[in-house]
Amino acid sequence: MKNILFFFILISAQFGLAQMESLPITEFKSFDSSKEILLDVRTPKEFAEGCIDGALNIDWFSSDFNQQVASIDKDKTIYVYCKKGGRSLKSQHRLKELGFLHVINLEGGYDMWKMSKD
Repeated sequence: MKNILFFFILISAQFGLAQMESLPITEFKSFDSSKEILLDVRTPKEFAEGCIDGALNIDWFSSDFNQQVASIDKDKTIYVYCKKGGRSLKSQHRLKELGFLHVINLEGGYDMWKMSKD
């Protein structure tokens, strides 16, 4: 019985991880704002220093992050990025927990994106 339970938990965990999607930010070209949202989870100061055109800024460190993202349509595809990739990965997990259906982490973050444009 313990082996069956362990097997079920292992399979469930693998299924959950398999649904997490990512894309190198250097491969991100554009998004359709009618069906997709580009979410920048850096601080307002970082965002003011430069961002990807059309991005919505909601600070991961904000105490009301969950409340702010609640206004986003959960059926839209969410592309999420930060400075290097750590906060966006955490945000991706949080958004999935909050019921967002399709969240893609843009790996490498804004710094990598900016370097690819220079």
